[in-house]
Amino acid sequence: MRVLLDTNVLIAAFATRGLCADVLRTVLADHELVVGATILVEIQRVLVNKLQLTDAQAKKIVSFVREQAEVITVEEPATLPSNDKDDQWVLAAAAAGNVDVLVTGDRDLLNIADKVELSIVSPRGFWEHLAS
Repeated sequence: MRVLLDTNVLIAAFATRGLCADVLRTVLADHELVVGATILVEIQRVLVNKLQLTDAQAKKIVSFVREQAEVITVEEPATLPSNDKDDQWVLAAAAAGNVDVLVTGDRDLLNIADKVELSIVSPRGFWEHLAS
């Protein structure tokens, strides 16, 4: 299964032990990780500006994700319904990457799950998705 993990899931996977770290490990072991190029940029920014990692530490994490994932670069945001312009870039990467599921903690993305053909689930919903 092709899985795109949103910025918040990837940040949580590296910042804490728990559900998101388990999701990342499972995706790396048993599925194909897909990530948007814009997500990599945002991961770098969040790790440095919000989590206070050094540039070198953040680059190491981004490098790891880049090596493990298929990186999708899109030229324009999706036209799918979303109130957040950043979310439209995530949706565009998911569509261009032919992902089966987008895992996110972003409430705006989760709220449009029934309006798009793509399966959008929370990290906990990912486990339910695997069980079905």
